[in-house]
Amino acid sequence: MTDARLQAELAESKIEIQRLRERLSVGTPTVHKDLSLISLVPKWSGLESAVPLEEFFDSIESSAQIGMWDEIDRLRIATLRLTDAAKMFYMGVQNSTKKTQIGRILRAHSGGDLEIYTPTNIIL
Repeated sequence: MTDARLQAELAESKIEIQRLRERLSVGTPTVHKDLSLISLVPKWSGLESAVPLEEFFDSIESSAQIGMWDEIDRLRIATLRLTDAAKMFYMGVQNSTKKTQIGRILRAHSGGDLEIYTPTNIIL
């Protein structure tokens, strides 16, 4: 009796494994992110000596496209690459709503005056 039950469970398990294999083959392909490209993104301090903000954004966008980063990756990498005044400003913002607003500003590609987006000039 136990042997018959084990045989039945084995048959059920084989069917389940086959169903799971079929699901995997039909599903979306696995995306492999290349986070080693983070080193291509320059650090940004917000100071006059820093790379231009537009160059900072462009390096994030181009690295993200090659490395298959999603929007969350882009935002996290942007904040990780902040230094000096920009990092102090970002870390000083306690309210998560304000951090979200800053993240939107960092993601924005404005054709206007980028000077207004430096950490010392952002008005919250």
